[in-house]
Amino acid sequence: MIILDQENKLITLHTKNTTYQMKVWDYNVLLHSYYGPRISGGDLSYLLRCKDRGFSPNPNEAGSDRTFSLDTFPQEYSTCGVGDFRLPSIALELPNGSRTADLRYVDSEVRRGKYALEGLPSFHGTEEEWDTLSVTLTDAAAQVEVELLYGVLEKYDLITRAVRIINRGNGMVRLCRCASLCLDFVRSDLDMITFNGAHVMERCPSRTHLHPGIQSVDSTRGASSHQHNPFVILCDRNTDEDHGLCYGAMLLYSGNFQAAAELDQFENSRLVMGISPRQFSWTLEPGKCFTAPEAALICSPAGFGQMSRQFHRSIRHNLIHDPWKGRRKPVLINHWEATEMYFTADKLVDIAKEAPHLGIELFVMDDGWFGARNSDNAGLGDWTVNEEKLPGGLEALVPRIKKLGMEFGIWIEPEMVNEDSDLYRAHPDWALSVPGRKPSRGREQLVLDFSRRDVRDHVYEQIKAVLSSADISYLKWDMNRSLTEVWSAALPADRQGEVYHRYVLGVYEFAERLRRDFPDMLIEGCCGGGGRFDGGMLYYTPQIWCSDNSDAVDRLRIQYGTSFCYPVSTMGAHVSAVPNGTTGRITPMETRGVVAMHGTFGYEMDLSKCTRSEKEIARRQTAFFKEHYDLIQDGDYYRLSDPFQNGPYTAWEHVSHDKKEALVSLVTGSFRGAPPFLTLRVKGLSPELNYQINGEGSWPGDVLMQVGCPLPILQGDYQSLQFYLKAE
Repeated sequence: MIILDQENKLITLHTKNTTYQMKVWDYNVLLHSYYGPRISGGDLSYLLRCKDRGFSPNPNEAGSDRTFSLDTFPQEYSTCGVGDFRLPSIALELPNGSRTADLRYVDSEVRRGKYALEGLPSFHGTEEEWDTLSVTLTDAAAQVEVELLYGVLEKYDLITRAVRIINRGNGMVRLCRCASLCLDFVRSDLDMITFNGAHVMERCPSRTHLHPGIQSVDSTRGASSHQHNPFVILCDRNTDEDHGLCYGAMLLYSGNFQAAAELDQFENSRLVMGISPRQFSWTLEPGKCFTAPEAALICSPAGFGQMSRQFHRSIRHNLIHDPWKGRRKPVLINHWEATEMYFTADKLVDIAKEAPHLGIELFVMDDGWFGARNSDNAGLGDWTVNEEKLPGGLEALVPRIKKLGMEFGIWIEPEMVNEDSDLYRAHPDWALSVPGRKPSRGREQLVLDFSRRDVRDHVYEQIKAVLSSADISYLKWDMNRSLTEVWSAALPADRQGEVYHRYVLGVYEFAERLRRDFPDMLIEGCCGGGGRFDGGMLYYTPQIWCSDNSDAVDRLRIQYGTSFCYPVSTMGAHVSAVPNGTTGRITPMETRGVVAMHGTFGYEMDLSKCTRSEKEIARRQTAFFKEHYDLIQDGDYYRLSDPFQNGPYTAWEHVSHDKKEALVSLVTGSFRGAPPFLTLRVKGLSPELNYQINGEGSWPGDVLMQVGCPLPILQGDYQSLQFYLKAE
């Protein structure tokens, strides 16, 4: 619900559990007055106070009033160069060379339904679900108009924000910074949580107190990155899973981003989030508009768990476009760890033969099927089937797989090119490179200039022909290097700062065409695993390969960190062979299955080399996953322990929406002598209901939550348990 009080110049956004308020103040400056637990009403601008502060200048309109300064007020969208010295939301370079932006309120409008963004992903839904607020600000001297957009999804406590910048003048304006989100707090006692890591160890939480100055995470790698995720949390210092106030902020963007928090001289805090201003600029011609990516906010007055569950619900139901919605997605087998690029059609069929007997329903052909692709040194960019490996092409192979009772999937990496390829030999200028410089290589490949429509068209038509040649139900879209030498032959020198963002827009356009032409195909995103795991890609790809690290113990940490924002149904997770290829660790197959069920679930191994016992375990795992699929994929998720604390176990839980079912999963750590007796308290049950555990006994829900259930002592490292709770 959005309440627009024109008389008092007050704008209030209500969700189910929270309230967000802004106020048009003196001289038409738009100030932020409140965001927190829901309140019944009232004008909270009494929290905004004035004082003469040395070296905090005053707008010209204030005359001799030294108490009014942009440097001291919480602003709704911070300005640049006109008195606020904190983090700006916008920076303009005007025709006269000045770099200032002074925004004043003009108008606002409320309408039913959700706004949409041109060429960018955004949350969506029915007109009954959403309300939209549009606020117009203007810089009269620069003749630049700023439209602030807010979407309110009341039932999930979700508030989205986006920005449009329009050049209303006659001269060129260069945009040097354009944040999607600015959030001010008149307080300093906050923690900031970011999700950091590296390739094969993504999204590890890091929590620090806000300290004087700026602390930030960002990416300039061309993708949202393995190193930092475009999701952050600000919270009270005592906030935990079940208690305390927290604010989650997610940017729906798959390229360079920045999330920065500043604690200022007067102990006020500001969070600014959007496209990274490093290596970014955008020229706005007269009448043209720039649209910033969408950001999404959820405030939880009841800890991280409630915040996560609200993000999960909104992402599942109002962000993802899932062609399999309402249907169970297939359990898959990928042959990469069995063969890498060295395979034939017969070898693939041999691997696939074992799968249906184990309950596996989808066979995925990975890298190596196209061009002269026998190593990672050649072939990328030539998207035609290698008929030496696959005689008769996919037209011959796919029916053989489907005859076994399985669906067929395929791997692509459309954004990349090898220098040893027909594409590169014909069009070397289609790769990102700087004239006069030798290009850097990553994985022996270069990056195609996806900011160019002609490049995208060429690649798309090749891939479309392959996908149209046979009955293909699944596509894995990979990206295996960061962007360097970012320069496009299609743009003049003074517009090279646009290439990174145009590249991301090109990726989104490519993904939209895939969705349009193959509406029933399930697309899984991948960027060396989790290097592009963000809300932007989830709009187009309902699931993303969570990490190239499939080691079950490391995955406990990776999937735990990922779960703070992103639902289980989006996390690509597989059972792989041991010793694990990344860590060399050996874990029981039962444990690998329990961990992989904390995701989309599948297998990545040579089934022909599995023992009879391993095959029987796999058969039980797939049956169990299918039986509890809806509970795992759509249930409410609870973190029961923190794997980064190195406790005796890691545990998590899925609870049905009616609270009549729950599944608890647990993996132990390293076994030691004289182990203690342990009790596990679960969450999310109904206190009034009695529950059976694995079909036995009867315990009240409040007892299981407040007292807990005793755990058996499991000998050996990394053992696993699962408890299925069902209300009587």
